[in-house]
Amino acid sequence: MRKISAIILLLIISVNVVFSQDYKFDKSSFIYKEIDGISLEMTMYKPQVSSNVRLPAIVFFFGGGWVGGDPSHFELQAEYLATRGIIAFCPDYRTQSRHSTTPFESVMDAKSAIRYLKTHSDELGIDQDKIIASGGSAGGHLAACTAVIKNINEATDDLSVSPVPMALVLFNPVLDTGKKGYGREKLDGREFELSPVHHITASVPTTLIMHGMADKTVPYENAVRFNYLMKQQGNKSVLVGYKKQDHGFFNYSKSPKYFKKTLSKTETFLEEQGLLRGESWLSEYCKKLDD
Repeated sequence: MRKISAIILLLIISVNVVFSQDYKFDKSSFIYKEIDGISLEMTMYKPQVSSNVRLPAIVFFFGGGWVGGDPSHFELQAEYLATRGIIAFCPDYRTQSRHSTTPFESVMDAKSAIRYLKTHSDELGIDQDKIIASGGSAGGHLAACTAVIKNINEATDDLSVSPVPMALVLFNPVLDTGKKGYGREKLDGREFELSPVHHITASVPTTLIMHGMADKTVPYENAVRFNYLMKQQGNKSVLVGYKKQDHGFFNYSKSPKYFKKTLSKTETFLEEQGLLRGESWLSEYCKKLDD
């Protein structure tokens, strides 16, 4: 199945008439992984450009404590960024509520997703050296794990393909799964195997972290410590703390104001990496959402 063209696996195709100054995009879904009788899909938001142009990509992993959630979590961010000339992907992955799995399987799926995009970069029109991993809460944990957790991989993955992305964009991410962080009880004594803050080396990709300073689910201290240790190792890391903001503050359904603020930070970060095209129209996009 790994060799089957992503184009053949396309399941749902629709053209979205969302405009920026430059781009419309196509939305489609395809299967990126089959494991234990489970088919995992990934939704793609692809700018309409010349077929011979290789574009950068950003992959959004949804939150939900590795228990629930679904790929629509980052749909609005994906739609907007697609209009700025980057292909956005929102993968499904195995969760406890739907598949009776643990965070270990979720991490395996996240790494499989990045590997799939690199392996199928020709069909999908991706520059495989310019893939950003992103996510919120447990999804932020998965994104971080693609960059720092080396020994947890699906047995069927081609391990010669690196799952490490170009950069990370993390929304109130789980970065410590030990006693000072979140999720220890779900890891059955193996918490440090999946704890990003305990696996930082001198080769972690450039990282942007956005975190509510009043987060009562995932302690803000975890992000502060991760950011500090990243810099101690000589890595580039930026932490943006938001005063009085609790967990999930960046979601449009919770706060349109902070949805816009965090998407603006994401946009600026991606522009600094040279990954976006055209001009920002975020204010206009948010007005469309408000209407």
